[in-house]
Amino acid sequence: MEIREAQRAVDRWIRTYGNGYFDELTNMAILTEEVGEVARIISRVYGRQVAKEGDLDKKLGDELADVMWVVMCLANQTGVDLTEALLASIDKKTRRDAGRFRDAASPAAAPQPEKDANKGQHAS
Repeated sequence: MEIREAQRAVDRWIRTYGNGYFDELTNMAILTEEVGEVARIISRVYGRQVAKEGDLDKKLGDELADVMWVVMCLANQTGVDLTEALLASIDKKTRRDAGRFRDAASPAAAPQPEKDANKGQHAS
């Protein structure tokens, strides 16, 4: 499914089964909640957080799809064509960053600053 087609599918669903779009601020709050659910899975599966009972019952793909749903709702209700916006973003990043990362060290290999044990801050 193409992005534009997905935006139309979300709009059809809202108009057919929903009761209209939530207002933009409500959708922004829902988006924040959904991104938090993605963060919980990532921190438990790929990070050092220890999973609590039920944490791993949710699937990352499902939560990412929930994020996409709300992003598409926000785009639809504010008149943003996500296909055009994404293509413009890729073009901008290509022009700005074409050679930026090619010769850079891998983030995992980059030295980490020392932490000041007394303050929990990075030492300067």
